[in-house]
Amino acid sequence: MSTLPQELLYTTTHEWVRIENDIATVGVTEHAQSLLGDLVFVDLPAVKKALEVGDDAAVVESVKAAADVYSPVNGEVIEANTALSDKPELINQDPYGAGWLFKLKMVGELPLSLLSAEDYQTMLDEEQ
Repeated sequence: MSTLPQELLYTTTHEWVRIENDIATVGVTEHAQSLLGDLVFVDLPAVKKALEVGDDAAVVESVKAAADVYSPVNGEVIEANTALSDKPELINQDPYGAGWLFKLKMVGELPLSLLSAEDYQTMLDEEQ
């Protein structure tokens, strides 16, 4: 497994979030996409949809399974990665870059449940 990007925060349900001012970019981790296998479909949230921590925000589907993607922060969807409609495999190829799912304008504080890269890696190691 490659090194986790240190600047990101992670959830126990395998989402990552990049915080830039009050904008949160959300995706699924390399670990999550590797468990799912080749992704064939992504259902993204609608722009202007309000989400709270833990809400179902998106669905990623592979030939093996479908998985819910949960919102790691409170906020309103301001952008969805529409490139994934035609190329869901971007999540497999570049989960921390071109494979991002959606962006939220955050509301309120960051949840304390978010994990650092180190803590997320420890969680993964313990699951082995």
